[in-house]
Amino acid sequence: MLGVGPTPRGIRLGVQAARVVFPAADRAEIAAAADEILRSGMLTLGPYTRQFEAAFSAAHSGSPGHVAGTPHAVAVSSGTAALEIALRCAGVTGRDVIVPANTFYATAAAVLGAGASPVFADIDPATFALSPETLNAALTTRTAAVVLVHIGGLITPDVDALRRICAEREIALVEDAAHAHGATWAGRFAGSFGSAAAFSFYPTKVVTSGEGGMIVATSRELADEARIYRDQGKGSFGANHHVRRGYAWRMSELNAVTGLVHLRRMTGSIERRREVAARYGAALAGLPGFEPLPEPTGCRSNFYKYIAVLPPGCDRARFKKELADLHEVRLAGEVYDVPLHQQPVLAQFAGPALPVAEEMCARHVCLPVHSDMTDDEVEQVLAAVTAVYGATTGA
Repeated sequence: MLGVGPTPRGIRLGVQAARVVFPAADRAEIAAAADEILRSGMLTLGPYTRQFEAAFSAAHSGSPGHVAGTPHAVAVSSGTAALEIALRCAGVTGRDVIVPANTFYATAAAVLGAGASPVFADIDPATFALSPETLNAALTTRTAAVVLVHIGGLITPDVDALRRICAEREIALVEDAAHAHGATWAGRFAGSFGSAAAFSFYPTKVVTSGEGGMIVATSRELADEARIYRDQGKGSFGANHHVRRGYAWRMSELNAVTGLVHLRRMTGSIERRREVAARYGAALAGLPGFEPLPEPTGCRSNFYKYIAVLPPGCDRARFKKELADLHEVRLAGEVYDVPLHQQPVLAQFAGPALPVAEEMCARHVCLPVHSDMTDDEVEQVLAAVTAVYGATTGA
């Protein structure tokens, strides 16, 4: 459920897969700002966009591992746009870009939009991310860039090894950080590992602006290039002078102020998500074969998703249906249920079988995690999972 209002009287929704949280004070602040924006007539690329960029940069800086200190942030219309612009800035046109097979379609769509061909790679089952072995298996002389996806908000401990491989081959490393607002590895924020990173502000994300995305770059030059691409390739805002093949990728001021206000909740939202995840992990450890994705030492996930792998042979469709029908617990979407190399629209890029990605896509579930999840909801999920797990596996 994506609404923020009260549940209609007489309707019991149980535990929903996702919930967007805007407290009353935040809604009032956004409404007042919206009135100001509409009165001003400055509806895009105005002061709220600049404030949101500065605040997002500040929220993802301060780590000693960040190459350039405070990152440069560029607000755009979506996470997909952010990734496509980052890839265009990396100069991938006419070449190949490696992406993990178990990511959302938009990752491959951004590669295609940037004029490159996606090459799908297998994953590490412990992190749902690329590993040095799977990356090396996919590299060719045509490789221009690698997209590292932080699935579920977890940054793989192999990130530095992946960086070294890319650096040795002079290949761009771009982060798909759509899930990873505020997530860290060794104290370094998502967005600090590649030449650029793309964040999404879709409504279910830890931070949302309704619709929108953000490019975080380690260099001012790349950020300046991204700003050209987002505004129809114009050399300056007010000029009819186009120097790049850009597009209408601007973020509106209404989206920007929504994101700016919601960003203030990021730290508290992550803390609550981590509390929920810790309770899940402790309570479900006794289910044989039910394997939550571990958080490696040094990683600090934002738990955008709580991923768990079901035992072989467990009927996932039945598992999800019984949770919803018998216990009013609805699971979030998988990450993802169909790997990219098996998507019909990407058939021409399919390549060889990728057994780990195929197995993990088929076997995992994502338990509900909300930024304001109540203890009662946590207990309802735990009771439901325990009961349905026993019924569907015989355990």
